[in-house]
Amino acid sequence: MSVLTYGASGRTRSFAWLLVLGIVLASLNLRTAVTSVGPLLEQISTALGLTGVTTGLLTTLPVLCFATVGAMTPSLARRIGEHRLLLAALLALGVGLLVRAVVESATVFLLSSALALSGGAVGNVLIPTLIKRHFPGRAGTMTTVYTTALAVGTMLAAAATVPIERAADGNWHVALGVWAALAAVSALPWLVLLRREPARVTAGEGARDLGPRALLRSRLAWAVAGYFGAQSLLAYVMFGWLSQMLLDKGFTAGQAGIALAVFTGLGIPVSLAVPPLTARFADQRPLVTAFAALYVVGFAGLWLAPGNTAMVWVVLIGIAMGSFPLALTMLALRTRTPEATAALSAFGQSIGYLIAGAGPLLVGVLYAATGGWAVTFVLLFVITAAQLTTGWYAGRDRRLEDERA
Repeated sequence: MSVLTYGASGRTRSFAWLLVLGIVLASLNLRTAVTSVGPLLEQISTALGLTGVTTGLLTTLPVLCFATVGAMTPSLARRIGEHRLLLAALLALGVGLLVRAVVESATVFLLSSALALSGGAVGNVLIPTLIKRHFPGRAGTMTTVYTTALAVGTMLAAAATVPIERAADGNWHVALGVWAALAAVSALPWLVLLRREPARVTAGEGARDLGPRALLRSRLAWAVAGYFGAQSLLAYVMFGWLSQMLLDKGFTAGQAGIALAVFTGLGIPVSLAVPPLTARFADQRPLVTAFAALYVVGFAGLWLAPGNTAMVWVVLIGIAMGSFPLALTMLALRTRTPEATAALSAFGQSIGYLIAGAGPLLVGVLYAATGGWAVTFVLLFVITAAQLTTGWYAGRDRRLEDERA
């Protein structure tokens, strides 16, 4: 039962709103370790003497941590408790952000970044689980809260880090350290919520044995992972290469920056709209199809249409990125229990991020080899077809526990 439906108890309502606050603050932090580095990468590389290899490792760390640490999260949650684990993850995130903001060593910077990203990886898996456990009747609403806060935090760290650095007289240490303070604030509600750690329940008959080996044999789990991976790959490619695509169509650097800001900013209204819309329907295949169609039209226009129409296609692709909150919402809709949600979330996100990590690198290789975008856009159409195929299976009204049974 949802904590918001327990009745008139003021104490219960206070607990519910504290949970909401805790989820919002935690979600704001899950991408700050990723998007705060990109705008200052040149300054950081110069200051720390990063080589091309270490810079490449730094940019690859997010998907490596999200995949590996995310896979271990359900097991850790069973041993430690969900509230305790999320608190530990936020503290690890804050410590990692703080340490990397003050060091002058490339090795320590990489290790502390990995620590911060590991905290974010745990949050990626745990928050959908907590939503399923505490708000089972309001999964769409709470996933909206989660994905919107995630989008706001992602954009905030990307947009504000450089102005903070300039305000600090070019000190990149201060610009990175600010985000450690936000992580510390986000841990406060979970200190209080430790007193209401969920009891360790025994999974129901259909939810038993949902370990990695069992999920490897699950068509639904692979479909969810494939859909998550395809949409993440498209997102990583667009975030990494959209500016260059626009520059090659005749945009100035300033115009390309504005277009990228619009593209990123669309994540907020899309995250507000998609989860409640998704939760209203038992079958999500119409939404899967609509987003795939928007991708196809957007990619075709960005590739073939005149440069003065590029913003139209950028907006369409930005709306198609609603496949990300759709994928996160389906984690709760395709399961009956929090334990199954945790297992599916860990599996889907771990496999998905491994798939996604190859995207920007592959596009870079293709662009360097061909000097143009034709082969890249063909690849994007192929990935969109894979997204539609896996989403068609994952979007159908079914539950992971029923498949296992």
